[in-house]
Amino acid sequence: MSESHNHEERDGNGVPAPRDEGGEVIGVRRGMFGANNGGDTSGYGGLVRTVALPGAASRPYGGWFDEVADELEGALEEQDLLPANAIEKAVVDRGELTFHIAREHLVPVARTLRDDPALRFELCTGVSGVHYPGDKGRELHVVYHLRSITHGRLIRLEVSAPDSDPHVPSLVPVYPTNDWHERETYDFFGLVFDGHPALTRIMMPDDWQGFPQRKDYPLGGIAVEYKGAQIPAPDQRRSYS
Repeated sequence: MSESHNHEERDGNGVPAPRDEGGEVIGVRRGMFGANNGGDTSGYGGLVRTVALPGAASRPYGGWFDEVADELEGALEEQDLLPANAIEKAVVDRGELTFHIAREHLVPVARTLRDDPALRFELCTGVSGVHYPGDKGRELHVVYHLRSITHGRLIRLEVSAPDSDPHVPSLVPVYPTNDWHERETYDFFGLVFDGHPALTRIMMPDDWQGFPQRKDYPLGGIAVEYKGAQIPAPDQRRSYS
């Protein structure tokens, strides 16, 4: 029978409590989508919102989160790998446990999570890319969703890399199904997964310029190669003024 764990506080209506105002502020977003030069056609151009990443959690994390953290740290020490060098921080937010891993130690950490009998995160259900232009020196993030079928648990790993050096080790040798997920993340974000068996585009044309899910990619007006069509810029499509 799978274990369950929920750290969320809820109000009287069962709605998740708002996220704490703490954390690591990496920027300020203006308008609904953060678009510049009139690209926000939502009607919320005056909206101002702080962009913050959740900060590191402190012990105890609660429930089985501490068991996983203790076992992972102990298993890494048995391999003569200092946990403080491999695990940059642990974050508990919205009922989820995320380990931020130094990219050079990603493969041994993932293999330990998969193989240790007390951990047994046998399945990586996906690889997600994220682009935070305001997170200087680590603008690109990769998030891995790991599930333990044995223990009924779900955690995440997160790795960051700078725009100027977008390299992360491939986890295909540990989780073979990441083959397709890493290709998609490379295609849309330009993250290079070193050691991938065939890192080529999977969605966009092979000669496509740029990576369309980066935050600095233009929202419209991009010449596409499908029958010579062109997508107009957002401020040329409609107007709410």
